[in-house]
Formats: sequence, structure tokens, C-alpha cells
Amino acid sequence: MKSESKKILIITYYWPPAGGPGVQRWLKFVKYLPDFDIQPIVYIPENPTYPIVDVKLEKEVSEKAIILKHKIFEPYQLASFFSKNKTKKISSGIIPNQKKQSFFEKTMLWVRGNLFIPDARVFWVKPSVSYLEKYIVENNIDTIITSGPPHSLHLIGLSLKQKLKLTWFADFRDPWTTIGYHKSLKLSKSAGRKHKALEYQVLNTADTIIVTSKTTKAEFEDITNKPITVITNGYDTEKIDVLRLDTKFSLAHIGSFLSERNPTILWESLTELLNEVPEFKSHLEIKLIGEVSEEVLATISKFELNPYLNKLGYVPHSEAVAHQRRSQVLLLIEINSEETKSIIPGKLFEYMVSNRPIIAIGPVDSDFAEIITETNTGVFFDYTEKLKLKNLILKYYNQYLEGNLQSYGVGLQKYSRKNLTKELAQLIHSKI
Repeated sequence: MKSESKKILIITYYWPPAGGPGVQRWLKFVKYLPDFDIQPIVYIPENPTYPIVDVKLEKEVSEKAIILKHKIFEPYQLASFFSKNKTKKISSGIIPNQKKQSFFEKTMLWVRGNLFIPDARVFWVKPSVSYLEKYIVENNIDTIITSGPPHSLHLIGLSLKQKLKLTWFADFRDPWTTIGYHKSLKLSKSAGRKHKALEYQVLNTADTIIVTSKTTKAEFEDITNKPITVITNGYDTEKIDVLRLDTKFSLAHIGSFLSERNPTILWESLTELLNEVPEFKSHLEIKLIGEVSEEVLATISKFELNPYLNKLGYVPHSEAVAHQRRSQVLLLIEINSEETKSIIPGKLFEYMVSNRPIIAIGPVDSDFAEIITETNTGVFFDYTEKLKLKNLILKYYNQYLEGNLQSYGVGLQKYSRKNLTKELAQLIHSKI
């Protein structure tokens, strides 16, 4: 006789109909956890202000999951009365260049960083603790998982851990105080200290920390002696028909194109190739899918690349995957800073199984560079390697003309969502 599944309470903010990368990790874990004798109970906000919406993702929610909802108050709901577009962009992580920020944007960032600590979802903490404390006791739950950002959700876990006898896993999809945009929040010294103190308290109270990269693990090991496990993001099996490749030599970037994620070496390389290779002009397409900052668009315009730009905006996840599989080359760009070495963009893993070569640009010693190299799915460049980048684009272009441009990935299976969920399930079972 099969034993009863282990009940796990998962506390997350991003959940369908939320779109974007934040929703994918736990949507997929929840999909596969029942296969490993774990019953997922997912706690989410009832009335969230999601900057990106993708209603098609609602079809992917596991029928075996129990979903709990509770009302949330978010200051973004009030701020949107003054400027809905600017509020939405800042909420989704598109922070304008400091020199070009309006008074409203500067004020929003200051308020966000100094009054709402650790973030603007902090008002959900107390009502959630009250609601969940009762639910946990009544349903005999002894294991919880919190996922951040928003890191306010870890404060829910912290309070529940202090009140009840629980095993608590704190999952960090991104770092806390070393995340790239943290410096843009105009933090006062006291606010900065409070962020650090809360981070320290969470990392030293949770029973186990889960992170998505080895660099974040190393950073957290300087703060806590608690066990830290790396479980990366991954790819899922997607039911998509075989697609014809774009007829143009399309270089596609999928996801948010932030102001600081602006690769001048790419735009320079493309401009030089347009001048040096006559037929390149008739083939080039720069395909941008998702939110794009005004600074990136201005730079593209400065390099006179607008005739080759195809700006599609946000599309549902299923359409984004389709674009990944029919684009000639996929672009993966990360901010050139020490803080972003630990960031492994979630889309990397979907890129890797698209059979399309990846051009990746980021800081030296980036964690995702190692993955791209070990899986043979593309080539990584730091921001000083313009000539190498230009030569690779020319090589890919010639392969495109010959009809044999493709990537040949190896060892991808370990990054499948089901295998990663198996790792998570083994970790959970080992702690109970």
C-alpha cells in the first residue's frame, strides 16, 4: 500500500496569470512534485499587481496542487494612479538610467528602497502569518518553502518558523542585497543596514537555503553556516510543432532588456558588419521580445540599426518558446558588474534545448558562461571581446547562408524540470 504523500506549503508571490521568468520555477516544481510523493499546497496573493500577465500559463497549473489565496495590499496599486506605465516598468525591474530619471521615478525608487523594506509586498507579511499559522496547525503541516524575490515572503517564513515547529526551506531565485538593481534604490544608510539585518536573520533561521547559482551559494556561506543547496532553473518539455527557421538572419533577445543590460560591443559589431559585408543588410533582423528600456532603444537608434529592428513586445510564454526555436541566433545579455556574476537567466535553459546557437555577453567569470561552455550550446563573451564577438557573428552568418547554422548541445538532461524537481524532492525527504 502506497504511503500518504508528504504535504509541503509553498509560499510564492508569482503564480499564473503572472507572466515573466519569476513564475516558471515554482510552477514547474509544483507540476512534478506529486511524482515524488509530495503534495504541494501553494499560497499566493488573491489580488496581486503583476507587471506582466500571461493567462495561458493558467493551463499549466497542476490539478494535484492545492491553491490557497489571501488578499494583499500593494503600494504599486496607488502609484499607478499617477503614472501607470512608469509604475509598471519599475515594478518589472526596468529602471531608467539615473541621469534620465524623472522626479516621479526618483521618488518612486526612494520610497521603494527606504520605506518598503525589503520590498513593496511587505504589507502581506502580517496577514499571511495570521492566516497560515491557523491553516498549518489545522492541517498538520510541518514543512514550508518560501520563494523570493520578493524577499518579503521570507519574512513570512521567518515569523512562522519562530511561532511553530516547522522545517523551513528558503529558496532564493535571485540574491538579496547583492542583486544588481539594489544600488539603484537610493538606500539611506539605515535602510541598507536593515536590508542586511533581515537577510542575515533569514539566512540564519531557515533550516536549509536553496539558491540557483554557485556564486550566490558562496556569497551566502559568508553570512550563514546553514546548509545551502544549488538547484538551478531549467527547461520543461514543450509541445510545439516543428517550426521553419526565420528566413532572415535573426538575432533574438527574449525577456526584459534592462538599461544596464546594453551591449555596445554587439551594436558596434553589427554596424561594422553592415558596412563591410554588402549582403548583410538584406538579411539582418534584430528581434526583441519583451520589455525593452528606452536607453537600449536609443543606443540601437544611435548606431542606425532601426531599419533592422523588429520589436515585438511581451508575448505569451508559448509564443516566446516558438520564437526561440525559429530564430537563427539567440542573445543572452547580462549586466557587466560584479553583482551579476551569480545571475543565471531562466531563459538560458529554454535557449539550450532550442537547437539554436547562443551568443552570451556578461561579466568575466559569470556562472552562466560555465553552463553554456559545458553544454556546447553557444559562446560566451565578456564586454571587452568585441573583435571575437564580431568574428563569431560573421561565422554564424556564413553558416546561415550555407543552411547549416545549428547548435549541438550535450548533457542537457540534468537541467530538465523533472530532474531538478527530483533533486528538490530528495532534499525535502532528507530533512524530514
